Amino acid sequence: MSTSKTRKKLKREYNRSQKFISRPFSPITNIFSHWIERLKLGATKPQIFAYQIIGRRTNRFMPLFKDLDINLKKSGMKISFKAYVSTVILGSLLLSASVIIVVPLLLFFVFKMSLFSSLLFGGGLSLFAGALTVMGFYVYPTYQADTLKRDLEDEMPFATGYMSILAGAGVPPDFIWRSLAQIDASLAISDVARTVIRDVELFGFDALSALEATSKRTPSERFKELIEGFISVVYSGGNLVKYLRNRSQQYMQLKKIALKRFSDNLGVLAEFYVTLMVAGSLIFVVMLAVMAMLGGGGVGMFDSRLLLQLLTYLGLPIGSVVFLIILDIVSPKS
Repeated sequence: MSTSKTRKKLKREYNRSQKFISRPFSPITNIFSHWIERLKLGATKPQIFAYQIIGRRTNRFMPLFKDLDINLKKSGMKISFKAYVSTVILGSLLLSASVIIVVPLLLFFVFKMSLFSSLLFGGGLSLFAGALTVMGFYVYPTYQADTLKRDLEDEMPFATGYMSILAGAGVPPDFIWRSLAQIDASLAISDVARTVIRDVELFGFDALSALEATSKRTPSERFKELIEGFISVVYSGGNLVKYLRNRSQQYMQLKKIALKRFSDNLGVLAEFYVTLMVAGSLIFVVMLAVMAMLGGGGVGMFDSRLLLQLLTYLGLPIGSVVFLIILDIVSPKS
């Protein structure tokens, strides 16, 4: 009996001590658990988490991103303007905080720089990283809109040919777009057609009004002209088969011209890449290696070995990524 009483007493004292210790930290633990719950709610979509954290505080920053709303609509991204601005702000703050902590520690303990130089370089790089993050988020919808534009214009010769076949078989205009929406989920023009059908079935638009709304937010002027011509032919009772067949032939000729232009641009880019990234980097590496063996030749606070490491682990990868982005921008999607 004495042993059981001793155990109960020890257990009671342990619970009392746990309550006494956790009481001062309960506000902190409550805040932390609240943030964890928010993170779980927004784990699948970062913009949801960002909007839950700072969504209500973004009103003062909205005028700074006034051009971003138009690009978001043209890009086809399924995200609201306010949630995207919240993601921009939270992402830049998190990256700046990470850089200002990690970079000085890395420079001080690994590269053996002085404490003042490490803190100064870390602070400057943190500001640069924050600004670069904002620029990246700002440019990304424009890049997505351009990608969607090139996808649409690449698929239009075949899509208009398919539409002309359906129109020749006597299929009504709204069912042409329904059929186009069911072709392939990966096609950009099928995704646009699904948006048109969504506006008709969910929001109560008629087919031509939904097409008119789609033409206003599409990033491709060529696709906008196709939709407006489609609407005009249907309204006027013209020959839809002839219109779509002529458009298909016209877009096929433009596609051939675009492929010829891309082959010329690819040759110029290949010469530029070999000159700058291959020959130029080799010359620079040999020069820095010789300077490091001679024991001099630094630039300011950077010695030749540090410059060689920055070139190898930062310069070459970043340069290659930039060339890949340029190649993706100028290349057709076929």
